[in-house]
Amino acid sequence: MLTAVRPKLRPAVKKVLIVAAFWAVVWAFLSVAAARNGYFDLKVYYGAMDYWVNRGGDIYDYLVPGTPYGFTYPPFAAALMTPMAYIGWHTAIAISVTMNVLALLVILTWLVGPVIKRQGWQFWFAMALAFGLVAAFEPVRETVNFGQVNILLLFLVVGDVLLLVRGGSRLGGIGIGLATAIKLTPGVFIVYLLVTRRWRAAAVSAATAATATWAAATFAPDASRVFWTDAMWNTDRVGSSSFVSNQALSGLVSRLFNPDPMKPLWLLLVLITLAVWAWRVRRAIKARDELAGLALTGLVGCMVSPISWIHHLVWVLPSLAILFDYATDKSIDPRRRRNLAIIGGFAYLLLCSRTPWAFHAKFDGLGLIGSNAYILLMIGLLIGLPIREPADASTGPARSADPGHSTGPAVEDVPDLLEIDRRVRAAFDAKDAGAAVRGKPGDGIEPSRPLVGA
Repeated sequence: MLTAVRPKLRPAVKKVLIVAAFWAVVWAFLSVAAARNGYFDLKVYYGAMDYWVNRGGDIYDYLVPGTPYGFTYPPFAAALMTPMAYIGWHTAIAISVTMNVLALLVILTWLVGPVIKRQGWQFWFAMALAFGLVAAFEPVRETVNFGQVNILLLFLVVGDVLLLVRGGSRLGGIGIGLATAIKLTPGVFIVYLLVTRRWRAAAVSAATAATATWAAATFAPDASRVFWTDAMWNTDRVGSSSFVSNQALSGLVSRLFNPDPMKPLWLLLVLITLAVWAWRVRRAIKARDELAGLALTGLVGCMVSPISWIHHLVWVLPSLAILFDYATDKSIDPRRRRNLAIIGGFAYLLLCSRTPWAFHAKFDGLGLIGSNAYILLMIGLLIGLPIREPADASTGPARSADPGHSTGPAVEDVPDLLEIDRRVRAAFDAKDAGAAVRGKPGDGIEPSRPLVGA
């Protein structure tokens, strides 16, 4: 009896079905887990622009009706957002979501694209799965649902550090400067450039931020005066530091000593954190591991900021990319690779879980750990995030955390080890060629000489 043979699905069709099924699961998770924030922050921006441009009010006097929340960004950010005053609310939502999605796709290409290339995976398939995982990541979904700008700032900084600063471009630092002028907290990356002795990039960043701020002051002098003399210092505009969404060190201290946080303890923790960060990023750049330097700085920016809401923690994404890189790198000891895969998986799942919200009114006992779960995780990552080891003289340069690109020199006085290796090989080749024809005068080949400086 003949049996019917089922036709086999083509690999491309099978992958499309896998992606569709995976995204159905992601969508179901988002429908259950994602908070309905109603684009609240976008509503703040939109209302403030309407109040400022169309009704002639002071932008920093505007509050969302029925709330104490108003516009808190520098005037340069306000200048960039003025087109909102001329479009409809639903158009503003569509533009916000589209910009966040496109920026996130580019960020993922920069962070995990080299790993996909190294592994030989099909790019569209791997990126579709990666984007689904990131869509479920709580800081990302919160940023999109709030209509926040965090992903756009991450885009500016990651692109600047990995493409311009690392590549030695004269424009290196411009993205960091723009991000700092939009929202002050990315200014920690200017400090990063200083600590790692990229003086030119640091100068470009500072000059870009200053120029953008000056341009905004020319465009809106009254708003600039109010922001720099009053609104910037008014902490009541952003909410309580003990609120569970604040996963900075200030939130940890505030919940630990609620309702009377110990500011001296907070300052001490900030100083210790900055010292650990400076030591680790100097080590990262000495090892020419720019992605680790970027990740560590993103972590410390969230930790030392007076307020870091959960949607600000998109800066943890580079750390997760590093753990993913190690977990898939077969050149690493299998046991270490497995341990880092477990750590990365735990960190990702925790940051998808909304754990702190389960303890929003309980800050003692188990609640002390649960309400501070994300800041405790960031402390662990700051201390333990892996960094590529510096090159050994006998084995050549250390492998970059971005295997698809050359990291370039970390600082101006670091020798180019790849160039030295090339010159040494050329010297030995020339020596062998000379030995092969020695004793044949007139052919124009001179005996090889030692390579000076090799």
